[in-house]
Amino acid sequence: MLRTLSAAPGAIAETVTRGASGLLRLLLPPTCLACDRLVASDGSVCPACWARMPFLSQPWCQRLGVPFAFELGPGAVSPQAIAHPPVFDRLRAVTAYDGPARALVARLKYHDRPSLARAMGGWMARAGAELLASSEQEAAPVLVPVPLHGMRRWNRRYNQAGLLARSVGKRSGLEVAAHALLRKRATKQQVGLDAAARARNVRGVFAVTDEGEMRLSGRRAVLIDDVYTTGATAQAAARSLLRAGALSVDVLVFAHAGADTPLG
Repeated sequence: MLRTLSAAPGAIAETVTRGASGLLRLLLPPTCLACDRLVASDGSVCPACWARMPFLSQPWCQRLGVPFAFELGPGAVSPQAIAHPPVFDRLRAVTAYDGPARALVARLKYHDRPSLARAMGGWMARAGAELLASSEQEAAPVLVPVPLHGMRRWNRRYNQAGLLARSVGKRSGLEVAAHALLRKRATKQQVGLDAAARARNVRGVFAVTDEGEMRLSGRRAVLIDDVYTTGATAQAAARSLLRAGALSVDVLVFAHAGADTPLG
């Protein structure tokens, strides 16, 4: 009898919690992350957006992650990677930068929707599994988000790359070096600039902090960002990480602006 009575408060609390959760879902039902249609569960996209999401899959360029139209064999690289080898080793992305994927990035980046990073980072952890893996021969990498300048971060209230890195870290169990890299000066927004202007805009803009040097020396780094466009930002950041002693640098993003059409 005493045991039954002692358990009663816990059971009551659980019932109240379930009731409150049900009421909240009734008042604020879950909606699609990309278009706001009603969906069955939180943190998901509707069937229409899922069908239009331009997910990337193999075969792809081993260096730049650009999809191939047909299988070219293990280790195949694209003409772009041969003509202009990137500073980093490998790039992987969840989707091409189109359709619902573009909407997700815009909502996270410009429309004050930091909660989207949880789902987007989860997809990134799966898409970048080979970059995040460790083995007996190779230690686990460190996740390094591309930083915002202080003023831009203050205006936006958060760094979207930092939120994505945190989400990837939770899914993968990897260390996040949130303050390893900094922007030494404010730059123009990259949107609207061509490749040459983008490269000039970020040349020499990144620096590795003392904390970053200690955490990255002799270790692999995975650079985290929301979108890969021309590669100017990733290249500049990777150079700084390598100069600071990182063993190698890979890049993991949500969307790849150059991957909308398979090569070949």
